[in-house]
Amino acid sequence: MITRTAIFEGTIKPGFEDRFREDVRTRLAPLWGQFPHGSNVRLFFVDQVDDGAPPIAMMQQVDYPSLAALEEALASPIRTQARALTLELLEMFEGRFYHAISGGNAVAATA
Repeated sequence: MITRTAIFEGTIKPGFEDRFREDVRTRLAPLWGQFPHGSNVRLFFVDQVDDGAPPIAMMQQVDYPSLAALEEALASPIRTQARALTLELLEMFEGRFYHAISGGNAVAATA
């Protein structure tokens, strides 16, 4: 399994906090759930970060069974729709967003 994480580094513009969060929950998150092969969609609105860390407003994660499945999802028409909506919502955001892909997310139990 691999996980694709979107990191929204920055802040929501003042006065848009509630609208941004609501639009992400009601308009964007449903699209994430439609990505081919995607599972376990997670959304995190960040309330605090460590002192000295860059501000992070939000993180989103989707799991995929393989890199090939992720590539198929990224080539799908639903990704085009989600991307267009993301760009619209970024009008309420100051900062940047980027993705990280990780694999082997299991943590071995230690005795």
